[in-house]
Amino acid sequence: MTMPFYVAPEQVMKDRAEYAQKGIARGRSLVATTYADGVLIVAENPSRSLHKISEIYDRIAFAGVGKYNEYDQLRVAGVRHADTKGFAFSREDVDARSLANLYAQFLGNVFTHEMKPLEVEILVAELGTDYRPDQLYHIAYEGTITDEDRFAVLGGDAQTISERVSASWREGWDLAEALKAAVRALAGGRSLGPGDLEVAALSRHNGRRAFRRISDGELARLLGEPPALGSDPDGDTGDSAEGEGGATRAAGAEQAGSRAGASPGAAGRAAGDEGGQDPTRRRAAGGGGAGGRLPREGD
Repeated sequence: MTMPFYVAPEQVMKDRAEYAQKGIARGRSLVATTYADGVLIVAENPSRSLHKISEIYDRIAFAGVGKYNEYDQLRVAGVRHADTKGFAFSREDVDARSLANLYAQFLGNVFTHEMKPLEVEILVAELGTDYRPDQLYHIAYEGTITDEDRFAVLGGDAQTISERVSASWREGWDLAEALKAAVRALAGGRSLGPGDLEVAALSRHNGRRAFRRISDGELARLLGEPPALGSDPDGDTGDSAEGEGGATRAAGAEQAGSRAGASPGAAGRAAGDEGGQDPTRRRAAGGGGAGGRLPREGD
């Protein structure tokens, strides 16, 4: 029987860390910072379907760098955990700290016990309240969790980008100023336009669900650039409750009109009901319909 080769545990951990770091360094970086009205998250991501920034719960956002399929699985698990906890207890019981601890435990177990570590770094951000400040939790590939105060940088070039953000960071800056500083830090000597960025914010002005994506048109306006062709310069994505309600009411009216045109008898009965027709006569006319009495044998 052959004996397996012995490898020191320190060497195993070092090899796994180098493997994860190389995978993360191949991806694009991400910056999250607090500003006057909440938390801003800016990522270099030209894709409009594969999101690096997503909503977890009412006031909680998720962001990841590295392998997309791995951190997207973590995002889905976080959404399910938050929904289950909010349903079983209360929406106020769902917080970023408990979610970040679960992520850290899972990443640490995978890094220690599995053959291949996860090539991801993730961020869990929570919008603060009157009695609780904004929270930024940075969870590394090996399960190390860091509570960031002002901003957080994820990705392979995190040290250099952190220095750029730290040089321009200011307490209480507005959305446009924070966005421009984050884009400058990510770009370095390059030029990044609205089409190269994915931007979202947790804002105190958004109501219960604080998460909001910033569209290309609004992003160009905040950066002081001309909007691209086909983009909405006002940043209206059409996701407001009023817009959805208006579309629903319009669709309902159209369906009602088509039913009335296809069935003149139904339209006449509806007009008779509105005109105050005797309910007894309506039941008699309904016969075996859904609202009438079914005839019994012998009637």
